[in-house]
Amino acid sequence: MVREQEWQPAGVDIDTPSGSRIYDYALGGAHNFAADRAAAEAFFAAYPDAPLVARSNRAFLQRSVRYCAHQGIKQFLDLGSGIPTVGNVHEIAQRLVPAARVVYVDNEPVAVAHTREIIADLPYTAIVDADMRDAETVLGAPETRELIDFDQPLALMMVAVLHYVSDEDDITGILARYRSVLAPGSVLVVSHTTEDPRPEIEAVIQRVFKETGTPVIHRDRAEVAALLDGLELVEPGVVWTPQWRPDDDTDPLFAEPERSATFAAVGRVPSIL
Repeated sequence: MVREQEWQPAGVDIDTPSGSRIYDYALGGAHNFAADRAAAEAFFAAYPDAPLVARSNRAFLQRSVRYCAHQGIKQFLDLGSGIPTVGNVHEIAQRLVPAARVVYVDNEPVAVAHTREIIADLPYTAIVDADMRDAETVLGAPETRELIDFDQPLALMMVAVLHYVSDEDDITGILARYRSVLAPGSVLVVSHTTEDPRPEIEAVIQRVFKETGTPVIHRDRAEVAALLDGLELVEPGVVWTPQWRPDDDTDPLFAEPERSATFAAVGRVPSIL
């Protein structure tokens, strides 16, 4: 086990749980701290499905990246990329397309520091230290401009991030700005949590994420579908994460996909006639 003091970036608050570090812990990652693990274990005790939800979401991300690569897309902009664990976007994409270009975006210090360490020797991969809600900074960053050609199809990844963006943040405007740079043939990949129908579980979810300083905003299926208005929905549309083009039935939530409590969808920018 890597000791915390060996990899803790300077200035990181390790006493307040972080949503991205709880997610890392749920996926079996090692880049989390005692406060994150305590919050996670309390969360899992009240919501035993939580680790399965995280793994199902990660499996969707991997399938969507493979789909994009098979469609000929060779560049990826991953917003709110989080702490890199096994099966990151660049690992999946560059296994299929060695010269695929990947730009990660996050502003969580551990996520940024560890991503930089992992990709240090990779010529086609970079990270932008920025809040994904600040689209101008993300799109204008030197790393983005160096690796991404906005005249070519791009996979814009918004996986498990939009539930941290409130209506007050102007989610519509943020999406519009990012979508404005997408060339025909580009895709928007989205996964988004939804309210758990069990009141006691929903209360736990809201309490835990409020304590992290990153409260979640759940949206229903219609609201998630609206985020992709104007795009061509890739089959099977807006579905639970285990239902989006599954490779097999090994996802532990495959038989009860609604337990994932997360919608997934991919929308394609229409070609110009």
